[in-house]
Amino acid sequence: MKKIIIIFLVLISNFMNAQNVLGDWNGALEVQGMQLRLVFHITADGENLKATMDSPDQGANGIPVNKVVLNEKKLTIEMPKMGIKYTSTVNKDGTEIDGTFNQGSMSLPLKMTRKKLAKKELVRPQEPKSFDYQQVEVKFENPKGGHELAGTLTIPKDGKFEKVVILISGSGPQDRNEELLGHKPFLVLSDHFTKRGIAVLRYDDRGVAKSTGSFKGSTSRDFADDTHAAVSFLKKRKDMAGKKIGLCGHSEGGMIAPMVASEDADIDFIVLLAGPGIKIPEVMMLQLYKISEAEEVSDETRKTNVIIGKQMFDYIFDNVKMSKEELKKGLTEMLSEGFDSLPEAEREYEEKEKFIEEGLKMMLDDWFLYFMQFDPANYLTKVKCPVLAINGELDMQVTPKENLEGIKSSLANAGNKNVTIKEFKSLNHLFQKSETGAPSEYPKLEETFNEEAMKLVSDWILGM
Repeated sequence: MKKIIIIFLVLISNFMNAQNVLGDWNGALEVQGMQLRLVFHITADGENLKATMDSPDQGANGIPVNKVVLNEKKLTIEMPKMGIKYTSTVNKDGTEIDGTFNQGSMSLPLKMTRKKLAKKELVRPQEPKSFDYQQVEVKFENPKGGHELAGTLTIPKDGKFEKVVILISGSGPQDRNEELLGHKPFLVLSDHFTKRGIAVLRYDDRGVAKSTGSFKGSTSRDFADDTHAAVSFLKKRKDMAGKKIGLCGHSEGGMIAPMVASEDADIDFIVLLAGPGIKIPEVMMLQLYKISEAEEVSDETRKTNVIIGKQMFDYIFDNVKMSKEELKKGLTEMLSEGFDSLPEAEREYEEKEKFIEEGLKMMLDDWFLYFMQFDPANYLTKVKCPVLAINGELDMQVTPKENLEGIKSSLANAGNKNVTIKEFKSLNHLFQKSETGAPSEYPKLEETFNEEAMKLVSDWILGM
């Protein structure tokens, strides 16, 4: 009889615990300094539990959860296809769940409550609130790509200007403001330039926002063609007659600007904002090491990643003429060996097949292959127009010492003597005042683009 009573009490206890977790749970992950809200909707399914997950900040709702297990106060939620596992403890009152959210090799604390979370507002003091100049919505065609690009042309209020700048964005699908991690660098930059008497054209990347075409499958070569189309568009406008046309590219845009300038004699000047000056595999290896170190990746994992990365990057760079199928064979072997050499703790959160599949998907992407086989010197050595190249001392994505020296050397080989090189103390890849330069700092900083750096660029353009 005593045994039956104990079993009954355990069943009642389990039932009460299950009742405690039913309903909606709200929490937020801190990912690279940004808030990523998550919502779990837990319901009863007979004697079992089931759930769905929402990610409001990513616009994703009703994502199926594969497994929900409650063992006394221990709650486990699993979504194997997404590599997600949340292990947690429910408090006595059923008002709070506290645990660890794992996805792949990422492990973050996550506290869930019944209270709905509002989206955290970001403070960005440099974003313009008023626009004391002309703003013209424009569209222009890239006949080579067969698509239309949409953008904004800003012109000084009095209509008087001598120079116009085309802004070229960095890697990844970007809108005309180059919006990323809560910042809008190109909005801030164009506002500064225009208020100082420089006209600016900034546009959405192909397939982004109001621009047509497809971003996926496009390469830096294709994006250079888009910039050529932007130049042609300006040259056809009556209000641009006799004006000097310049290019200002950030990161990958700083790679594209020399491509276009070396092919179009009508480009009067270029500005390279953290643009690469050495072979891209070298850029990426320096980036991989610096960021891994700053983000406190373990020595063992960092060492393994550097070895794997160098092997694969060099393999791609050295085999330009090799077909995708041939590359795939070699890369598959490297990824397999790389996975086996990862620390055991890393392998626990990743399936080998998925690791290889995702690695191949990235490595064999058209953009990635073109990018990894790119040598900036092939174009910089042909640039004859004035060049300003600047970088931040703490840039971990395009390290200043190696890349600025590479740009300087290539332009010297071009016989170009109208070159200005500047490294800014304490600035990161986005030209923000930073403590470490790590990408995880980008969204945490209120500054979008350092005023001193912007002034140097606009002074240089106006003073030519």
